[in-house]
Formats: sequence, C-alpha cells, structure tokens
Amino acid sequence: MTPEDYVQQKAAASGSSFYYAFLFLPRPRRAAITAFYAFCREVDDVVDEVHDPGVAATKLAWWQTEVARAYAGQPSHPVMKALMPHAADYRIEPQHLQAVIEGCRMDLEQTRYLDFAGLQRYCHLVAGIVGEVAAGIFGQTDPRTTEYAHRLGLAFQLTNIIRDVGEDALRGRIYLPVNELQQFDVKAHELLKRVHSERFVALMRFQAERARRLYDEALALLPAADRRAQKPGLMMASIYRTLLAEIERDGFQVLHQRVSLTPLRKFWLAWKVQALGRL
Repeated sequence: MTPEDYVQQKAAASGSSFYYAFLFLPRPRRAAITAFYAFCREVDDVVDEVHDPGVAATKLAWWQTEVARAYAGQPSHPVMKALMPHAADYRIEPQHLQAVIEGCRMDLEQTRYLDFAGLQRYCHLVAGIVGEVAAGIFGQTDPRTTEYAHRLGLAFQLTNIIRDVGEDALRGRIYLPVNELQQFDVKAHELLKRVHSERFVALMRFQAERARRLYDEALALLPAADRRAQKPGLMMASIYRTLLAEIERDGFQVLHQRVSLTPLRKFWLAWKVQALGRL
C-alpha cells in the first residue's frame, strides 16, 4: 500500500463530514488535505483508542519526534510520507502539526475545564489550527481568512462536544465548562451517569446557541476575495450546522445515542454549497 493509499483509506474510513468536502477539490489540494486530515486522525486515535495513559503519552511523544524527523527529510510513517510533498506548497509548518499533538496531549492530562476561556485554548489547538492549515490548502489569499478559519474551527469543535457528551462521559471526560454546569445546576456525576434532565437540556441549548453564534461570526469574517476558494469550509459548515439542528430537534438525546447524518445527506449538503456557492 502506498502512503497515498493509506491516507485515502484513513480519511474515507472515518466517515467524517470533512471527507465529503474534500471530494470537490482539485487533485493536488485534495491530496494535501487528505494527508493532513489523516495525520489529525492518527494522533486523535491515540487518545481515543489507547486506554493506558502512559502508553498514549509515549505514542504522542513518538509523533512529536516523527514530525521533526519528517521536516528534516526522514519521514517514516506513511501519513508523513504522504504529507511532506505538500508541506512547502501549502505552508504547512511543523508548529501546526505539533500544536495538534499538544491539543491531543491535553486530553490525557485534563478531563475538566473550569470556564469557556480554558476550553477555547484546547479547541484552538485541536480545531482552530486545523482550520488554519485547511484554509491555506484550500487556497487562502487574504490574511483575514485565518481569523475566519479559527472561529469556524471553534464552532466545529463545540458542535462535536455537544454531539459527543455521552461518549465522552463514558471515558470520564466532561468538556462542558464547570462554571456553566454550575449555572444550570447540572452535576458532574449526573453527566458521568448520563442522566437526562430538563436542566441538562437547558445547558445544552445554551451550548448550541453559542455554537450557532460562532458559525454566524465565522461566516461574517470570511473575506469576499476568498469565499470561492473556501467552499470546502462552507460545505463543512453546512453539514455541521445541519447536524446541530438535528441534535436540538431531537431534544439533545446525546447522552445515550450518537446523532449523525447519513452519507447521502452529507454529500447532498456539500453538493448544494458547491453548486450554489453559499449555505
């Protein structure tokens, strides 16, 4: 299997909304974003699939070393072999990859966030930086597009947090800020035991409203000159906003089930943005 085949399989197997946005890109850009996305999946899987924190930390340290080796001209992992030919063309810097690894390391060391400011730092590393790199690969020409990418990445990550509250609770993780749990009188032990209540729904509605506001802010920040190039991001925004609406329509039943869109619906939403040029 070639490195290119490896990253293609990694991206396709994830079933992520991101994959559907990649399908409409020209081949070189599609190859670059697929390799970068596969890298993100690899390091994220370390945290989600390795149950011993010590082993997971060792694996993340290996990835830090692998990134340094790859930029020194000696990649060994197929993901890095697939990514490195595109790094210079799309300004993918080692610090971008190291930031994503650092965000994943936070998952090993921290299972609670006192306030939204603390959560934002985590989101910036695992999603804002990803958005920044993706915007460059898509064809960013205006420096202001970076702020749009950071804001959109935050909106995506908050949507993921809302969707995954139940799954994260099974791992002992609560991403919802402690002071906001207190504001809505939702106890941490209730989340860990996956207790659905009116208080929980009110808390989740608060989270969803903030995520929707961030989508609106992100789209308002996107410069007109880059709007066409950033269509893949707009496709993802359409898919994620639709997912958020489905979760809310379902009464935030996220503690015991994972709400998702069908592959056909994701493709349809992406195609509509491609055809119409807007959400």
